[in-house]
Amino acid sequence: MSTFLIVGSIFIGLAALIHVFIFYMESIAWTAPGTWRRFGIASQEDADTIQPMAYNQGFYNAFLAVGAFAGIILASSPVLQQAGIALELFAALSMVLAATVLIISSPKLARAAVLQGALPLIGIILVVIGIASA
Repeated sequence: MSTFLIVGSIFIGLAALIHVFIFYMESIAWTAPGTWRRFGIASQEDADTIQPMAYNQGFYNAFLAVGAFAGIILASSPVLQQAGIALELFAALSMVLAATVLIISSPKLARAAVLQGALPLIGIILVVIGIASA
């Protein structure tokens, strides 16, 4: 496996860890005032109203992380490397596209969108360079 593929996978793995943390905030720790305030929610009442959506959205983030981690594991196998890379890229691209939607729909959350999207974007670029240079 080339250095670009390895480093790209590390970036995608770090992005997956961020998505695990987002899952934790949205699906497990949502009712804590510090958590819902981080998402720009104004009151406990609003947070309670939004909780089912946040819970569901948290699982989307968890599934993206699982896809990225599974892709990384499969990519390390000589037999399943191509499938693993495809899964890694799909999960990372989904993260980047979700961050793009976030920044377009809520410009005030641009910082969060950059946090969500920068690492997987860098990972994608590095993995594609690794594939192209193989």
